[in-house]
Amino acid sequence: MTVGFTAGFTVFETAIGVCGLAWRDDVVIGTSLPEGSAARTRAWLVRRFPDAVEGTPPPPVRAAVDGIVALLSGTRRELASVELDFSGVPEFHRRAYEIARTIPPGKTLTYGDIAHRLGQPGSAQAVGQAMGHNPFPIIVPCHRVLAAGGKDGGFSARGGVGTKRRMLVIEGALADEPTLF
Repeated sequence: MTVGFTAGFTVFETAIGVCGLAWRDDVVIGTSLPEGSAARTRAWLVRRFPDAVEGTPPPPVRAAVDGIVALLSGTRRELASVELDFSGVPEFHRRAYEIARTIPPGKTLTYGDIAHRLGQPGSAQAVGQAMGHNPFPIIVPCHRVLAAGGKDGGFSARGGVGTKRRMLVIEGALADEPTLF
């Protein structure tokens, strides 16, 4: 490491594929759901955080990585205590993310529920747009936010709604879907 180095990133294996996380000092500045391979996840992090260098995360960030791995393995791990850098995040989005972080594993809210909790009941679509721009997927559990009537809504990560549903099944928020075989 170089003197004055404060930003880094790491990639790590989870039950849904290779995820990534970037940090500055001891604060998470972004996360990545699987991009299809370790190399693609790494390339995505390099593009998004060009000043970060791949390395070993400091203990508070390592705890966040371990929490993500545990959560995606089916352990009902809370990640609400992970410190996030919201600089550059629009105020409405930040407030929506803070509410999403209160949704426990195995539970869901709708975009409309979050809009009501924001005191802006007509803003469900804006909540959906905020979730689609979430810089901290998994830590800000946008996958736990559904459309009206419990419908999936969208999901901008690789794999789309299938990835969202898989994460919700792992957490116990959805029943595992039957197969033909």
